[in-house]
Amino acid sequence: MDDFIAGLPKCELHLHIEGTLEPELKFELARRNGIELPYSTPEEVRAAYEFDSLTSFLVGYYAGMDVLRAEPDFYDLATAYLTKAASQNVRYAEIFFDPQAHTSRGVPFDAVIRGLRRAVMDAERRSGIRAQLIMCFLRDHSAAYAMATLLESLPYREWIVGVGLDSDERGNPPVKFAEVFARARREGYLLTMHCDVDQDDTTEHIRQCLDVIGVDRIDHGVNALDDPELVEKIRARGIGLTVCPVSNSFVTDGPKADVVRRMLDLGLRVTINSDDPAYFLAYVAENLATVADELGLTRAELAALERNAFEAAWLPRAVKDAYLAELDAYAGT
Repeated sequence: MDDFIAGLPKCELHLHIEGTLEPELKFELARRNGIELPYSTPEEVRAAYEFDSLTSFLVGYYAGMDVLRAEPDFYDLATAYLTKAASQNVRYAEIFFDPQAHTSRGVPFDAVIRGLRRAVMDAERRSGIRAQLIMCFLRDHSAAYAMATLLESLPYREWIVGVGLDSDERGNPPVKFAEVFARARREGYLLTMHCDVDQDDTTEHIRQCLDVIGVDRIDHGVNALDDPELVEKIRARGIGLTVCPVSNSFVTDGPKADVVRRMLDLGLRVTINSDDPAYFLAYVAENLATVADELGLTRAELAALERNAFEAAWLPRAVKDAYLAELDAYAGT
């Protein structure tokens, strides 16, 4: 099964590029930018990754970004992820980035987007992996700041496939950003939002995503199963759900593998992703292996998860079909 997972053509739809900052690269960028880290070795950095909630994770996550200062830093960050992903036979990825986490520190938006874009283009030429960028707004900042960031992104519109919403969900419901996402839709962006696991008012937030915002996809969203009406809406609209099992283990009471089983049985478009793999110590192949071990999945079920991901991807139909043909040929379906 490990060999089958290794060779399986994969599609990753929930991946924060800032969450791929491995400690070794963090030290390299710190040296480049003259920053002194509070750790002596990469091993000390990893040893400090003890998270028991979304809030505790975000503290370390944002602190770690301080080494990202200039365009080459973002290029190296994305290149490292895309190289790792290609080694796990990820054929296509949609990559979140958080510009406000950088512009709020004085890093120009242009430096962030140009570094990431250059890495995406170079990776496709080198290894054939294809990727698109999704710009996320930080929900614990104001809607006005999100709107300003949206407007700042418009000169780079052709480089960004959609927008998302992430960071601390407490007290920051989707409707807070309704006007921002309505404008983003008018500008041609596709829409997704995080509905994190076991948060306060989580089913209401999922309802807002569906009924008020009109999202094209939902990130995490496992608590939709708490409400049969939400399940039916998600199934009827064919909305993808980007579940991240290993990160669930760090910030909740477990990987929620049983949720993946229920979603498969209900015919929902559930997908498996890595979220912030440098912090949760598992890229997409390890996440698939975790779910396979927990649930005793068959090869056909693993292939079905990847089929869901390619179907939920923001790609033209012909491109999806080419990836699906590759998947079917590999899986023997």
